[in-house]
Amino acid sequence: MDIRYSANPNDVRRYTTEELRKEFLIENLYVPDSVVAVYSHVDRMVTMGCMPVAEKVSIDKGIDVWSNFGTKYFLERREIGIFNIGGPGTITVDGKVYELGFEDCLYITKGAKEVCFASDDQAKPAKFYMVSAPAHRSFETRLLKFADANKRVCGEAATANRRTINQFIHPDVLPTCQLSMGLTVLESGSVWNTMPAHTHERRMEVYMYFDVPDDQVVFHMMGQGKETRHIVMRSEQAVISPSWSIHAGVGTSSYTFIWAMGGENQEFDDMDNIPTAELR
Repeated sequence: MDIRYSANPNDVRRYTTEELRKEFLIENLYVPDSVVAVYSHVDRMVTMGCMPVAEKVSIDKGIDVWSNFGTKYFLERREIGIFNIGGPGTITVDGKVYELGFEDCLYITKGAKEVCFASDDQAKPAKFYMVSAPAHRSFETRLLKFADANKRVCGEAATANRRTINQFIHPDVLPTCQLSMGLTVLESGSVWNTMPAHTHERRMEVYMYFDVPDDQVVFHMMGQGKETRHIVMRSEQAVISPSWSIHAGVGTSSYTFIWAMGGENQEFDDMDNIPTAELR
């Protein structure tokens, strides 16, 4: 498992492009019949990907649970949110089977012991994108279809950021310990997300961009408001955003992204906005 340690914002100012990418960018999340996991010491969030093809894959595959987490099984003291961004597939949680189509979401509560992934069709495998946060309480495992999400329309066409924020794992939809996740869809002609730029000192965030054409990219903006940096990203890549960093992006074409948050609170509007004119 890839382990990323916390980065000091004063040090990040001096990072090269390669150092920025090595510290914050998560590539190659989907390896056939494997689980890819990146453990970040920023709020101890774990970002994962699984693409089952020819076999049923356990969430523990490729992870030494005791060495990495000091627990008997992965979700003993964790909760997890999972989106499917590929073909139809299933997730089996302690014997119960959940069917996930494209952009469906499954929240699995703390205490689930056995979690396995499978695809309905090897030719069109499911791609399960996951983010896990530490948890001290158990709630209810729940499947969330796209229609179940709480939808917030925001932004303006005039500023190229008209979008719908689909809140799936969110207090307005279902209770969780600390994890929040959702999926944002930009309207045609809009390419900017999460504007105005902001930070939230009380929690970190992970973005995963997808539906980006092969010959196009997303410029993910990060860093402090007056010390911004960028990482060029391609489809199905994720990026870690510490609490001190802005997290915004602009694409050279249309795209979709999944956001995940964990930290001190779950107040979606608890943001420290930075006026666009003050960005540097």
